[in-house]
Amino acid sequence: MSSNNNKPKEDTTRINKAIRASEIRLIDQNGEMIGVMSVDEAIVLAERAGLDLVEVSPNATPPVCKILDYGKYKYEQQKKAHEAKKNQRVIHIKEVKLRPNIDKHDFEIKMRQVSQFLDAGDKVKVTLRFRGREMAHQELGMRLLDRVKETLADKIRIEHQPSFEGRQVVMVVAPAKS
Repeated sequence: MSSNNNKPKEDTTRINKAIRASEIRLIDQNGEMIGVMSVDEAIVLAERAGLDLVEVSPNATPPVCKILDYGKYKYEQQKKAHEAKKNQRVIHIKEVKLRPNIDKHDFEIKMRQVSQFLDAGDKVKVTLRFRGREMAHQELGMRLLDRVKETLADKIRIEHQPSFEGRQVVMVVAPAKS
């Protein structure tokens, strides 16, 4: 079976005889407002200009239609959609796991890694996991997270303050706005 996710979204723009409204607000090929008229009158004007009558705003009252080349209009819409998709930035959440008794050098490497994620524009989830009897010394973990905040102070904005979730403490940081 094939999935329907790969199909392009069907075009719902109505043109010429497919326009269902009895009256429409018309804009001519030069972008000038002509006014409210019947669909049949508008189609006649569009045919005289050698173009199509395209419904550009179907939810307006009355619907707004424009006299234009439908092929060109469709191409422009595709170009706009492609441009919007290209400018969209997806933010990922990266995770860095720490332990309360982490060595100095290991801590520096982890901070370098967090810094790279932030520079790339991603959010970072800092997870501090306690094992066994380490739970008795939760203040060590909180001090470590304070050290993380101090080390990255100029680069981060804390989105989610450190909070306990079972045997771990979780903190989410995002890149500081420039």
